[in-house]
Amino acid sequence: MTGRTVIVTGANTGIGRATATELARRGARVHVACRSLTRAQPVLDEISAAHGPDAAAFLALDLSDLASVRASAESYIATGEPVHVLIDNAGLAGQRGLTADGFELAFGVNHLGHFLFTTLLLDTLVRSAPARVVVVASDAHYQARGVDFEAVRRRTASRTGLPEYGVSKLCNVLFAQELARRMGDEPANIVTTYALHPGVIASDIWRRLPWPLEPLAKLFMKSPEEGKRTSVFCATDPSLSGASGHYYDDCAERAPSERATPELGAELWARSVAWTAAWSGA
Repeated sequence: MTGRTVIVTGANTGIGRATATELARRGARVHVACRSLTRAQPVLDEISAAHGPDAAAFLALDLSDLASVRASAESYIATGEPVHVLIDNAGLAGQRGLTADGFELAFGVNHLGHFLFTTLLLDTLVRSAPARVVVVASDAHYQARGVDFEAVRRRTASRTGLPEYGVSKLCNVLFAQELARRMGDEPANIVTTYALHPGVIASDIWRRLPWPLEPLAKLFMKSPEEGKRTSVFCATDPSLSGASGHYYDDCAERAPSERATPELGAELWARSVAWTAAWSGA
């Protein structure tokens, strides 16, 4: 990864932090994208101490606020730096509410914020090619029965927020697939995309689960160090350079949910474009 530039969302904690530090160890310059410098500083310090002051940089990004997402992308583009790998890693689960723009919380953060961030950076990714977009999804997407496009405009309906989490993860898979279709084959594989299940990880994604569910659940989860493996695999492995739009689990390709259809992916894309238009410059 020497000479390669990577953005990892949510790189201040959990899988994102483990992924960022591993890619920096392999020689990449890593941008830690999260809500505040205070949150990012420990991982910035860790990477800089090990690999030098230019190995990591902070990028302010609040995925729950589309205005913040646009400002983040614009500030990055203004630096003139390339993006060889974008890892859409940040996420939340077990939380209830609305984003600043009135979307169901899990959908708004896990899918829509990343959708806008990625599409705003797409020209930069193309200019940096060969480039990769890695979307951290979850096997929870198998539990989603589809995407209710009315429900994602309302406050979280379930008491646990977990059904909505599953829908947001289905949207992650659909997004990676649809982006691959839209990139096409000419020029071949200029920007390739990957969705993945990292395993069920004991990370801050579960921080809002009610006590005692959070500590009990984490007893049976993998560590962030274990969880980074498939993210790093999709970001770096040469064998995937000719693949795009596929879903991976434990560093191996796996069939996604049968509900992840091209038709649903196209509809999700069209609605996401319409919903983010005011913040995308459209």
